[in-house]
This record gives sequence, C-alpha cells and structure tokens, in this order.
Amino acid sequence: QVQLVESGGGLVQPGGSLRLSCAVSGSIFRFYRMGWYRQAPGKQRELIAHIYSSGNTDYADSVKGRFTISRDIAKNTVYLQMNSLKPEDTAIYYCNFYQMGSDYWGRGTQVTVSS
Repeated sequence: QVQLVESGGGLVQPGGSLRLSCAVSGSIFRFYRMGWYRQAPGKQRELIAHIYSSGNTDYADSVKGRFTISRDIAKNTVYLQMNSLKPEDTAIYYCNFYQMGSDYWGRGTQVTVSS
C-alpha cells in the first residue's frame, strides 16, 4: 500500500506563485510514475504533470512554462511549483502515484487564484 499526503494549497492573487508538496509513504518499487492532477468545479479531473522514476517529465499544454514538477527521492516527496497563476488555475489539486498497475491518490488540496 502507498499513502499520499498533499500540502501547500491556499489563496493567491493572479500572477502569484505556490508550491505544492506530496509526501509518499509505503512500498515504493523501482519503476513508478508520480503526478499532479486537478479538478475544477463542474469539470473533469485533468492531468497537470507527470514525473517518472527515470526523472523524465511531461506537462499539460495549459501549464507548460508556468508549472514545474520535481521530486526529492530521499524524502519520497514530489513537488509542483506553480508560477504566474491565473484564475482558471483554481481547482482542487491531487497527487497521484502509479506503480505495478495500481493508482493511488491523495485527498487533494485547494488552490484558489483570486484578487
């Protein structure tokens, strides 16, 4: 089993920055994928970014150049640095961990971008 705990959400003005963290605990194997997703009210959950055990990353077009996913292997933590935030970035952000055919999710953290 794998457990995920997100932190770092909050209220920020347009153009501001936030950093989300996701601490992963449990049985982590050699090959995995970690990611961030978000879900805005009335919309489907969408992918923001992935980081693979290889270190490779990929991003949704809507956040390229503004958001950066990274990880601290020693701390089993994945981060999402969000810059130049826009009101349309407002959503609940979820951490995801995938390995051996199983998906694990955090409970989510609210990000609100508003003046």
